[in-house]
Amino acid sequence: MIHAKKIVVVGSCNTDMVIKADRLPVPGETILGGTFFMNPGGKGANQAVAAARMGGNVTLISKTGNDVFGKQSVMLYTAENIKTDYIFSDPKHPSGVALITVDAQGENCIVVASGANASLSPSDIDKASTEIEGADLILMQLEIPIETVEYVAEKAQKKGIKVILNPAPARALSDNLLRNLYIIIPNKSEAEILSGIKVTDIESAKLAANIISAKGVNIVVITLGSQGALIKENDDFQFVDALKVEALDTTAAGDTFCGSVCVGLSEGKSVLESVKLAARAAAITVTRMGAQSSIPYRSELSSLEVEHLKTSI
Repeated sequence: MIHAKKIVVVGSCNTDMVIKADRLPVPGETILGGTFFMNPGGKGANQAVAAARMGGNVTLISKTGNDVFGKQSVMLYTAENIKTDYIFSDPKHPSGVALITVDAQGENCIVVASGANASLSPSDIDKASTEIEGADLILMQLEIPIETVEYVAEKAQKKGIKVILNPAPARALSDNLLRNLYIIIPNKSEAEILSGIKVTDIESAKLAANIISAKGVNIVVITLGSQGALIKENDDFQFVDALKVEALDTTAAGDTFCGSVCVGLSEGKSVLESVKLAARAAAITVTRMGAQSSIPYRSELSSLEVEHLKTSI
């Protein structure tokens, strides 16, 4: 039995309110949607759930409002075997909420009201310092204040803890933050913002990865949706194909991917093997509706066709 190392996820915790419609509305347009449902979400929480369901040893550091959404979230994450001692409650701000519209092809558009996520501060991180210093891997995203992300990355780097960043929602990042990262996992649009290169295929992804890694990140993994994922580790490129599945809803596919990469690494797998694991998990996610409701358990991965996962350089 492999002893799984400790993964600490520092990030957001939201409630997702989702409407499925035939297509996404254009500005000024009202369309009649289909099903409405409410799910726990937020990139931080989604990635923590993905890592836990893949068998990871996971702690979530987050902040919710002192409201029914916040209390419900803590109960749900405890039931997922996630350590929730450091999900702080903010008496001044409500829990974060995301309004999500999903079209018939599974594409989505999302608006987030950050609420308490926006007040997760360096002083909160200090309260969780023993947890952070005991981590083997730290996974973060950008739905919490950038100062907090930078503070955690610097603290971790000084202790020799590997930091993985999913730079979503997309924004420019300081070179100082990038130098403190072990792996960065952007999608096409995030890679474009970080590199200035429009990413449309593997060749443009390689150019973008070169620019991003030149800023000091050891390893760049660019997710290309149905095209797969490109890995740049030192000077080597590797490519992992996506599995061919019928996409119903892409919500949380990237989060599933990030959480699963961390679990692979925590089990001593190489970056390539961890990305293959993540590609399989994300392929299941897109065939289901919702965020956390669509995230698979490790046992479900064996049902997927493994021969799709070719690698090439």
